[in-house]
Amino acid sequence: MNSGQIAFSNAVSFPSLRSIQVRRISSVSERSANKVRFSSYFVQREAYRGAAVLRLNTQAPTRRLVTMAIDTQTMTSVRNDLVEMIKRTKAMPILVRLAWHDSGDYDARLGTGGANGSIRFNKELQHGGNVGLPGALNLLKPIKEKYPNVGWADLIQYASVLSIEVAGGPKIPFRFGRVDAQSENEVPPEGRLPAGGPPFHKAEGENPNEPAPDKEDAAAHLRRVFYRMGFNDQEIVALSGGHTIGRAYKFRSGFGAGEEGTKYTRAVSGVTKGGSSWTPDWLQFNNMYFKVLMDPNADPELLKLVTDKALVEDPEFNKYVKIYATDEAKFFEDYANAHKKLSELGSKWDPPGGIPA
Repeated sequence: MNSGQIAFSNAVSFPSLRSIQVRRISSVSERSANKVRFSSYFVQREAYRGAAVLRLNTQAPTRRLVTMAIDTQTMTSVRNDLVEMIKRTKAMPILVRLAWHDSGDYDARLGTGGANGSIRFNKELQHGGNVGLPGALNLLKPIKEKYPNVGWADLIQYASVLSIEVAGGPKIPFRFGRVDAQSENEVPPEGRLPAGGPPFHKAEGENPNEPAPDKEDAAAHLRRVFYRMGFNDQEIVALSGGHTIGRAYKFRSGFGAGEEGTKYTRAVSGVTKGGSSWTPDWLQFNNMYFKVLMDPNADPELLKLVTDKALVEDPEFNKYVKIYATDEAKFFEDYANAHKKLSELGSKWDPPGGIPA
């Protein structure tokens, strides 16, 4: 093939990105006039021996292609494989945590961090808040290898969305097309994730791991973390309801039980034992987290972090806790909206606007 051309078999026409079938390419050039846009790169189209040939301007600066068009069949297959893995491993909580920690380091003011797959790099995995997450990545690696055209950022967030659904939670709208971080240079500084207890750190700015001036104030800490990302009080409470699934381990976060577990986490079939859960049925997504928060006589073996208690003690947070404790449908609606927003923080889209699943 001549320099500056890329042939795509079985792709004579380009009716939409959703239906394109393409061969893998490594890089393309960018021009803006009289071109057809493909994965955020402009190329020229012509017929050539039964295949579509994309003629590139080799004089223009080249950039590595980081996402590819995904057809409907691929999206369905990825979904099916993820759901099968999630059901088989019961890994809903850790897959949700992986996605939250990838996107939850977004700083709207600085424009860094967010849902870009940077958590796959060792530099970010070694942050203190990410202990245990290499195991979640290992669950996704076989699926990533099977579908190389699906980016890490998309795969991580899609696994989280489907985990909520498999656990009985709401169906969360999803679109493919997040552009993956390409190196550890895109890993944000440590300290942007929320802490479970004092002393709290700044969680924002150039040095987020420095002690906060109000280091004992849990409500202020939650607001600093989530306002930095662009969330409001209602969204903070809705997202906190994600703790209805999952556990905290003392050897990971410093909170909860160790391997000895509690009566709720000691003997659950098919999963590792140990840790402390926020709810009795911690593999089921429902509004039980808020019911436990509102119950002063809740079982002490259920976890209530200082940041959880702040949702009840702070009057602005408390009004949403009361709503969600009594209206699960409202919680599901608000949670789905907030989770979708979280899953797209800081994302750059390729193609622009993404590809609805």
